[in-house]
Amino acid sequence: MKLTGPQIDAALSLAKITRETCAKEVQISRKTLNDIINGLVYREATINKIREYLETHGVEFMPGEGVRRKPVAVDILTGSEGLQAFFNGVHEYASQHGGTIVMFGIDETTFIKTITPEFSQDYLKRMTEVSRKRNDLKVLSIVCEGDTNFCASDYNEYRWISKDIFQAVPFYIYGETLAIMDFDTAPGPTIMLIKSRAITNGYRKQFQAFWNMASSPPSSDKKGGKS
Repeated sequence: MKLTGPQIDAALSLAKITRETCAKEVQISRKTLNDIINGLVYREATINKIREYLETHGVEFMPGEGVRRKPVAVDILTGSEGLQAFFNGVHEYASQHGGTIVMFGIDETTFIKTITPEFSQDYLKRMTEVSRKRNDLKVLSIVCEGDTNFCASDYNEYRWISKDIFQAVPFYIYGETLAIMDFDTAPGPTIMLIKSRAITNGYRKQFQAFWNMASSPPSSDKKGGKS
């Protein structure tokens, strides 16, 4: 489906993204974007980059120059293979987009047992490589106070939250995807992937509130964690 200038303009408005921001994120000039929207030029490769960018921000393009918000999509992953698939998805997103990935209620010992130590070491190696290549990647984790199993300390910033608040029902947020995990199911875990900009924004605000009240572990504990 060939996108039109008015369709792109409507999508920017729907996603509440300025032309300046879009041009910067897609790595084109503001003039090029204006010319595409005004129908003065048509560059298929550039328009495909704009389409991909807008689609990752919750926009769906329809036939007949239509634009709408993507319906909320929910996927379910289960078991060890499902958890491995989830982490592969996180790595792929981090590699392509960078950004800030946040996680709450993490117990890395449980994760390693579920995905196997071999997969865990491979994943940590891959994510460390991404963090060294991308200056725009930030990973934040809130764990239970006293937990010093900082497996991903090479690229991950940890904070402690009190045992009264901590719940071992992890949630991850990357991009517009929220992942909620239940390790008490059989087979476990069950991972619900919810793709919704509004929902992830709401959970990000909750995470930020917890992050602000959480404390930094002593530096000796950070250094003592596994890498």
